[in-house]
Amino acid sequence: MTTQHADTPWTNWARTETARPARRATPRDEAELATAVREAAGAGLRVRAVGAGHSFTGAAVTDGLMLSLDAMRRVHAVVPQADGTTLVTVDAGTRLHDLNATLDRLGLAMRNLGDIAYQSVAGAISTGTHGTGARLGGLATQVRGVRVVGPDGTVREADATHEPELFEASRLGLGQTGVLSTVTLEVVPAYLLHAREVPLPLDEALARLDGPDGLVESNDHFEFYWFPGTTTALTKQNNRLGPDDDATDRSGTPAARVRRWLERDLVENGVLGAFERTASLVPRATPRLNRVLAAAISARDFVAPSHRVFVSPRRVRFREMEYAVPRHTLVDVLREVDAWLRSTGEPVPFPVEVRFAAADDVWLSTAHGRETAYVAVHQYARMDHTRYFAAVEAIMASVGGRPHWGKMNTLDAERLGALYPRFEDFRQVRKEHDPEGVFANPYTDRVIGPR
Repeated sequence: MTTQHADTPWTNWARTETARPARRATPRDEAELATAVREAAGAGLRVRAVGAGHSFTGAAVTDGLMLSLDAMRRVHAVVPQADGTTLVTVDAGTRLHDLNATLDRLGLAMRNLGDIAYQSVAGAISTGTHGTGARLGGLATQVRGVRVVGPDGTVREADATHEPELFEASRLGLGQTGVLSTVTLEVVPAYLLHAREVPLPLDEALARLDGPDGLVESNDHFEFYWFPGTTTALTKQNNRLGPDDDATDRSGTPAARVRRWLERDLVENGVLGAFERTASLVPRATPRLNRVLAAAISARDFVAPSHRVFVSPRRVRFREMEYAVPRHTLVDVLREVDAWLRSTGEPVPFPVEVRFAAADDVWLSTAHGRETAYVAVHQYARMDHTRYFAAVEAIMASVGGRPHWGKMNTLDAERLGALYPRFEDFRQVRKEHDPEGVFANPYTDRVIGPR
């Protein structure tokens, strides 16, 4: 295990948070992880684990021991189940892009994914990362077991039948019950997605969202985004191919895939990045730049392995706030956001992204107990986000919106406690497994409350 005194600060990807830990450690396995946690706690240090640093919040910040799980990326078990699924146990530090590649080689795939794959498995599930699909839940709903290192170095194994409360509080809980060592995921046979990206007038897209034949229900995975000040939405409709469908991978030859990837990367990162820089220098040009980008959107139609469709490159640095709202409130919420943007003229050269999820029973899931729509707003890192995010947060509060645990928000434990029926249950489990607050930091004290 590599252990060192920290002589340089740590900064997250979005450059919204900085930490100066007293120590850093990179354990190579669970035994070294347990030793590092036990020794730090014994020395009176608080402990936080960090993955890719892709949370926009201070979730990983610590003045004590900062644990990197980057050396823990092994696959421990692959166990087929009678129902056709497979349980795969991996180290918690495994990055999602590595997991996707490993599963693909095994003929397997995640049931659903978000559009970024830089995060570690532990970081993604602990902050509530999700994809889109009206009949699907976030990544935490795919977790079937965890191993958790407590403050005294004891490792506990938990699942739905063995220590179920620890399991619930650990599979999505900001690392408040301990440091995840391994995660067992339920995965499915690899599948192809038929991807259709279709620009539509925003009003038409909103009018067609709901109902049995609506865009949300009639697609396995549906999302859309639009640039503020424009009337065009880019809809993304991804559907799994069945046994009677043409299951040919129509993503093309390797050269064609590279060409399509470069075209996509050019638009989503190269052109967007150039426009963002221009907007930061000349804010009044933002509406015109957004109209140019919206007009440049073209339809695409292809078939490819699921993880190639779900995941997109993200190289333009931005700040993000995302709220989960009851699905039936979505259209009103979007119209309010649009109205505020138009009335204020706030320069926002980044699109608003909308996704969907089924209700679930994960204690701290943003989709707990209700069909959910996600509204994510972004601002270029070189431009001020304060007024925009404050306005959006006020709109979300009016409908009981729940903030993504890994994205920017200003809510505290009192407000969040009113939004989650199992919030106090979670706090009780946290108190039982970390009574001294070894795994606490200022962010968790704000959103979960102090011990």
